Amino acid sequence: MAKQHYKPEQIISKLQEAEVELGRGMAVPLVCKQLGITDSTYYRWRQEYGGMRLDQARQLKHLEQENTRLKKLVADLTLDNAILKEANQGNA
Repeated sequence: MAKQHYKPEQIISKLQEAEVELGRGMAVPLVCKQLGITDSTYYRWRQEYGGMRLDQARQLKHLEQENTRLKKLVADLTLDNAILKEANQGNA
């Protein structure tokens, strides 16, 4: 069975649904079954996205993408720097 990847907006929506059902007295396993997710997924989502608003989740995703891009740039520049140092030592 293929994994389904949810967008942050969908995750927050499902977490809000879960909170409503839990407030009504349903147990976590029943809520998870109703939402079509596992217990561990629910707890992982709650840890990462719990209490977030939609705009905060979008901003978090954007910052994570920017962070990944910057890490790649630093790695490329570090490699270029090491190559230049090595080439410079060979000329001396």
